[in-house]
Amino acid sequence: MSDINHKKTIFPNGLRYIFIPRPQSLATTVLVLVAAGSEYETKDISGVSHFLEHLCFKGTTKRPKSGLIASELDALGARYNAFTANEMTGYFAKAANKNFERILEIVADLYLHPTIDQGEMDKERGVILEEINMYEDLPMEKVKENFSELLYGDQPAGWSVAGDKEVIRKIKREDVVAYRGKHYLASKTTVVVCGGIEEDPEKIVWKHFESMPRGEALKKEKTVDEQSEPQIDLRTKQTDQFHLVLGSRGIDIFDPRRYALALIAEILGGGMSSRMFVKIRDEMGAAYYVRSGTDESSDHGSIFVAAGIDRSKTTEVCRAILAEFEDLKINLVSEDELAKAKEHLSGNLILQLETSDDIALFFGSEEIVTGKVLAPAEALRKIKEVTPEDIRSLAREIFQKNRLNLAAIGPDFEEKALRDILQSTKI
Repeated sequence: MSDINHKKTIFPNGLRYIFIPRPQSLATTVLVLVAAGSEYETKDISGVSHFLEHLCFKGTTKRPKSGLIASELDALGARYNAFTANEMTGYFAKAANKNFERILEIVADLYLHPTIDQGEMDKERGVILEEINMYEDLPMEKVKENFSELLYGDQPAGWSVAGDKEVIRKIKREDVVAYRGKHYLASKTTVVVCGGIEEDPEKIVWKHFESMPRGEALKKEKTVDEQSEPQIDLRTKQTDQFHLVLGSRGIDIFDPRRYALALIAEILGGGMSSRMFVKIRDEMGAAYYVRSGTDESSDHGSIFVAAGIDRSKTTEVCRAILAEFEDLKINLVSEDELAKAKEHLSGNLILQLETSDDIALFFGSEEIVTGKVLAPAEALRKIKEVTPEDIRSLAREIFQKNRLNLAAIGPDFEEKALRDILQSTKI
């Protein structure tokens, strides 16, 4: 693919701005990202990033009543939302090109001038607690959170992004205001505009964000990423499926081997013809969903296989996953299998860049974590350059017994058998 044109500007106050023109697009996306997520929190305010994200939509000095922001955006036919992750929080709106300046002003307003009203905050506690409860009732999602907790323990990287229930019940308005004051700074913010508007709106963006407070960009606590033996986290819940995530510590986002790791995940469980899908679903008939993935943060990472399986086949499935880990360490991936994985990974990346909001997130999230723009064509080139030897070398490093982790949720399980499998594996 030809590369996506973009321009990056750093304003005098330290704010980063990325403009991505898409002349053929009928819509434009405004995305504001801040380097503030759950890994920037302390134990006593766990969940404050997510709480603040909710509160920014509940009223500003210009739009003081709850519902005004949503009403205005709905009247523009906009699609809008926000999200919180480990290392960032994002706010976005997407609308027809003619409404670009309106959505930019609204997103800037909710980001820069939230009132953080005490009454709205007290009501929103219940909403967030129910959001936490919702994920508690979704074991295929909850088990991923348990996997992170198993990897990193009682440190920010191991905490839930949504927060701890007891903390959410007790957190005060001054805690939220203080956290926002430390992190919602120009130097920690990136504004991305992507879409079909005709001219670069740099001056308009600067007009709205010029008054942003400056200050030193506070760094997050460094994650302790160490392990000496295989770890397991088994939680009982009355479910019809046994949900598991089995994987290993990986590499961080700055490691140039991230593309080799992504291809290992593709080979393991990146599609319906991947090794794990064929083995666990087609041959064993043990699962409906089975997939693999990676997670790369600024100072830690992981690779995993996730599946919802027949409880009676739990030990067989774990052995099958570990056998593929071992095979990747011993044998070179064939040129045909690697070529297929590269095409699948590259094709998915291209498909993810079809719309203005997806393009904005691709550019913005890379910028906010690494401080650099990653051009899609560069990512595709690096995927293409990975060799079978690169795959085997990285597999030998990451697939080791003392890096293994298994998180599972189900109605019943053979704990001793699962522990024995991890302890006895020869990888």
